[in-house]
Amino acid sequence: MIAKETLKEIVISQRESLNKMDIGTSREKKTIIEESFALLITGIRRCGKSTFIHQLLKKQKKGYYLNLEDPRLEGFELSDFNKIEDIMKEVYGEEGVYFFDEIQNIEKWEKFIRYLVDKKEKVIITGSNASLLSNELGTKLTGRHLQIEMFPFSFTEFLNFKKDSPSIKSFEEYFNKGGFPEYLKNENPLILNELLSDIIMKDISIRFGIKNTNILNKMAIYLISNVGKEFSYNSLKSMFEIKSVQSVIDYIFYFENAYLLFTIPKFSYSYKKQQINPKKIYSIDNGFSYNNSSSFSKDKGKMLENLVFLELRRKFKDIFYFQEKTECDFIIKEKEKITMAIQVCFDFNEENKNREINGLIAALKEFNLKEGLILTYNQEEEFLIENKRIIIKPVWKWLISLTS
Repeated sequence: MIAKETLKEIVISQRESLNKMDIGTSREKKTIIEESFALLITGIRRCGKSTFIHQLLKKQKKGYYLNLEDPRLEGFELSDFNKIEDIMKEVYGEEGVYFFDEIQNIEKWEKFIRYLVDKKEKVIITGSNASLLSNELGTKLTGRHLQIEMFPFSFTEFLNFKKDSPSIKSFEEYFNKGGFPEYLKNENPLILNELLSDIIMKDISIRFGIKNTNILNKMAIYLISNVGKEFSYNSLKSMFEIKSVQSVIDYIFYFENAYLLFTIPKFSYSYKKQQINPKKIYSIDNGFSYNNSSSFSKDKGKMLENLVFLELRRKFKDIFYFQEKTECDFIIKEKEKITMAIQVCFDFNEENKNREINGLIAALKEFNLKEGLILTYNQEEEFLIENKRIIIKPVWKWLISLTS
């Protein structure tokens, strides 16, 4: 519990600090603030959620803001929200949109959000943990919340930030540095090293009561260093000498929910087989992995694959890899139908062309698709094979085409 006068000072101080912030680079997310709904914005730490809130707040005639990760709010309890409501109306007027940043730090926060929503208030909240937030809201706000996900900058957002135009040169910079705004401003690797540490400690270790952070850290670095590769829970159990497979499953779940990494299953019409088969791993950002792993940058093909995955993940929920006698890197399912098949290779050449084409053709035949895409670093071509249209395209041109 915190004294009301202290809370008032913090609220005013935070708002003054927010008003001094750079408005930042506009994001591609289109946001509509609905009355009687809580809008949940989730994403990895430092991907720009607070700046995005600042941009939304600037667009409102009136708004209330509270960052719950402020160390001065140590000891904040559920009952303190009532004081906050009184303070905000007293200082900023009777009507406004509520903005709560990193709200998952407060136990039982969802009860207060439900109270506001029942009063038909407009509420926007951010958090760094995907399913914990949505599960908590799902319990208290069934059908009364909307959710959008934020990621580090896309290529288009990167170009806007850099005030640059699309080209192989600008793409090379994005390819290596990634899209974390703060890192792009300073290019200090410590920013991304500390980010990994914060995720391990604050979003996983403290929240879930895991004492052996050394294992968490080693496993996280191993996984973000091996993007695009298959793994099994049993193999990780043996590698890190973890007592139970369930612990490994839990750790992967925690990593994914903190947006540190993502897994995709091998496609199968059987959901059970999808769960049993080896999965593939991908990292939240190339620059993040590059600065937290000495081995990540050694495989340019996997770096390119990781970047393609991230763009697909921004737009699609159901992403799989296809593997029978041959393999296709990504297939996309929309409304119970496979709509897209994509291969990724850094350099399409005589040594790998049969493997890449055969894997893609197999997927196109399996799902009755007329055309497939091979994404490369900087090659472009188009041809027909077995009545299937094969498009070879540079990733940077593909990324631009998705937002044009």
